[in-house]
Amino acid sequence: MPFGNETWIRPQQAVSLLPSEAGERSASVLERPGLQVKIYAPRGLDPQGPHTRDEVYVVISGTGMFRNGDRTHSFAPGDLMFVPAGVEHRFESFSDDLAVWVVFVGEGQPRP
Repeated sequence: MPFGNETWIRPQQAVSLLPSEAGERSASVLERPGLQVKIYAPRGLDPQGPHTRDEVYVVISGTGMFRNGDRTHSFAPGDLMFVPAGVEHRFESFSDDLAVWVVFVGEGQPRP
């Protein structure tokens, strides 16, 4: 984790971690018991599936549509979306500058 236990992380710092050497479009920036914060910036398609923990997304930049279970809605910078554990979700029709904070809450391990 590149920021250790920093308590102040700017979006620009986090986005600079992407893509990783392996080409991944997400990176962990803070981990505490029951909490993980990541930066996520998919490009083209969002391949993610359901996770084992509740998630909160906060949009840093970009616009598009977000599928959350059987609902789809638009999003823009500043929006917050909650996804319960186990629910199918993904970003769709999003702009090339999409970047979001992802907050995993609770016990369990998120999918990579």
